[in-house]
Amino acid sequence: MSNQLANFNDYRSKMNERIMASDNLVLKRLFNLDTNTYAEGVLPVKTKEMLGLVASMVLRCDDCVKYHLIKCKDENVSNEEVFEVFAIANIVGGTIVIPHLRRAVEFWEEINKNE
Repeated sequence: MSNQLANFNDYRSKMNERIMASDNLVLKRLFNLDTNTYAEGVLPVKTKEMLGLVASMVLRCDDCVKYHLIKCKDENVSNEEVFEVFAIANIVGGTIVIPHLRRAVEFWEEINKNE
């Protein structure tokens, strides 16, 4: 696992543990809602993760983009599919998404290095 990927996963896990340790009911419900939103349903998880990736790129949340790229990899999203998702995000979000596209491509390549 690359340093960039390991650092992202480690930080996310550490901070999620601290957030859950606060025992705040609203935050726990929010995290639960997020988890259940991406669970298998009428739409398969793979489709939901690709939708999450588009939304994250359009909203310009690099951490969210990284998270959904990892989940897309887990769901066996192909390189061609990811680049179609990137294209949709840039059409919807406009050229302001291009810097996030660059970082997303870099992270996607990092994820796929270990194959």
